[in-house]
Amino acid sequence: MQQQISVVTLGIANIAKSRRFYAEGFGWSPVFENDEIIFYQMNGLMLGTWLKRSLEDDMRLTAAEGGAAFALAHNVASPDEVRAAMAQLVANGGRVLREADAPEHGGYRGYGADPDGHAWEIAWNPAWSIDSEGRVTFGE
Repeated sequence: MQQQISVVTLGIANIAKSRRFYAEGFGWSPVFENDEIIFYQMNGLMLGTWLKRSLEDDMRLTAAEGGAAFALAHNVASPDEVRAAMAQLVANGGRVLREADAPEHGGYRGYGADPDGHAWEIAWNPAWSIDSEGRVTFGE
């Protein structure tokens, strides 16, 4: 697998307050937003701010189970690569939190956890390009 982290997703309580903090506080411009999530193009990766309950639902992991609404992401070039990467991680001590599938908003993703329970999303997003060095870019 390519050595890269493509997305850091933070679970948030209020989309408007979070947007104000990042967009007005830091001066960052969202590259995508809806009622639950906002993505910011960073230098070489994406920062996502997603309503905590929606992120926990998507991961199928809650704080009560020892997890937190926080996920690192490793993006790949196809749905087949999502399945292969998840299998490789499980074969090496990880566990599946959510089997890979196609969410209604598009793409393909699954969630796994490392041996300490840290959540990783393995994803293919057709709207994002990944260059040969692993840098992900929104909309290319």
